[in-house]
Amino acid sequence: MNKILVLCTGNSCRSQILEAWLRHFSDGKFVVYSAGVETHGINPDAIYYMNEVGLDISTHTSDLIDKYLDIEFDLIVTVCDHAKETCPVFPKAVQTIHRNFEDPSKNTDEKPAAFRRVRAELEDFAKNLAQTFD
Repeated sequence: MNKILVLCTGNSCRSQILEAWLRHFSDGKFVVYSAGVETHGINPDAIYYMNEVGLDISTHTSDLIDKYLDIEFDLIVTVCDHAKETCPVFPKAVQTIHRNFEDPSKNTDEKPAAFRRVRAELEDFAKNLAQTFD
């Protein structure tokens, strides 16, 4: 079974959303973790907007990358530039993918639209990744 780690700066929003989507689309073929180079707690808006699509992330935890340094991951996915730049080296990771997604929590003018847009982008990314990564 493939082990995937999703990294973001604070492990509060984008990484949590992608973790949920990857679990949803994996059909049990992935074990998915998420972590941050810092921890900020789970963003309540991320919980709210994932509940809109029937995925409950309220029991997720915001974890620091150090917790997972001893796991042999098959894939590391960074979802923000800061995490990519500060990510520790995982010598046993088979593959690393980076894609910078907007942080919807920083969009104070149109927060609902930003969360729904980023949620949809992460959903598409997860769906494609689940279909292509074995």
